[in-house]
This record gives sequence, structure tokens and C-alpha cells, in this order.
Amino acid sequence: MAKATSSRKNRQQALANAMTEMAVGKRQALDTVYELTSAKLFATIIRIARDRERAEDILQDSYVKIWRRADSFDPAKGSPIAWLCTIARNTALNEVRRTGRSNEISDDAIDQIPDDTKQAEDWLCDSQEAEALHRCLKGLQADHRKSILLAFFDGLSHSELAEKVDVPLGTLKSWIRRGLKGLKRCLNG
Repeated sequence: MAKATSSRKNRQQALANAMTEMAVGKRQALDTVYELTSAKLFATIIRIARDRERAEDILQDSYVKIWRRADSFDPAKGSPIAWLCTIARNTALNEVRRTGRSNEISDDAIDQIPDDTKQAEDWLCDSQEAEALHRCLKGLQADHRKSILLAFFDGLSHSELAEKVDVPLGTLKSWIRRGLKGLKRCLNG
């Protein structure tokens, strides 16, 4: 167990170092970032795009955005993988909104895509931080918690989510905003 934790920390440190180098224009650092994160980002994208070829294109677009915005990454605001996943997720959602959702890959097929990276909870933080996140999520009102989980982990847009839970879009956005504020207070306090 200690070896796995050490390996994870080494990967996280290597990613943080590569992000710093990429921010100052070192192209070789992009190769390192890609090597450390492409499987994770691809898994995030394909769950939204549901089409392998389309997901590959979105992944490429994501890394172009990552390269162009590397100097805007602020480690004080969050982990590198969270920042990278946000860019990939938003790129995928924007592409799906622009062209429409495809259902060419089933959920079972998506689960069969090899992913040699750690699971989301491994990447997000160590076990203490994961426990704090779970505790804080449990402390949210049920509608806030459900909205956050569906929006951030299922990749639904606000409009799709409002339709799914059958509430007005403005209400849904308020739930997410209040839930995120509650998470921030809980995690920082």
C-alpha cells in the first residue's frame, strides 16, 4: 500500500512539474503531461461524447487548449489533474452541444476501454482528502448533492440536468452554485 501511495505521489509531482514547465513554453513538458493524463482525459471525454473517433478528436482539441492555457494554471486553486479534466470535460460538452450527442458506444463498451491511470478518487487527492470530500458531499442538501454529482461526474450540461430532474434551469443552477459554495466552506473550514 505504501508503495502505491508513493508511486501516486511521484506521478502527481511529475505532473505538477510538467505543468510548471509547460507554462513557460517547454514543449517537451506537453509530452509528459500527455503521457501521464491522456488515458484519464480520454475516459472522461468518451463518457460524454460516446463515440471513440469523436472522443479522439476532442482529446486532441483539449490538449491544444491545455497547451495554449498552460500559463493560466494556478496550483493554489487546485490540482493539475482537476484543471486538465475540467478543460477536457468542457471541450467535450461544448462539442456535444454543437453537434449533438451520439450513442454509438454503449456504457458496457465504455467500461471496457483500458485505463491504466488511477481512478478519479486516487487522482483527486489522497485518502484523507477523499474522505473529507465524501463527508462534505454527504453534508449537502440532497438536491444540491445530486445536482453536483450528475453535473460533474455524469457530464450532463445544466440544461440536460434540469430536464432530467424536472426543475427549471434557474433552480438547478442555484442548487449547483449553493452546493459548490457549501463544499468550498466545508473543505476549507
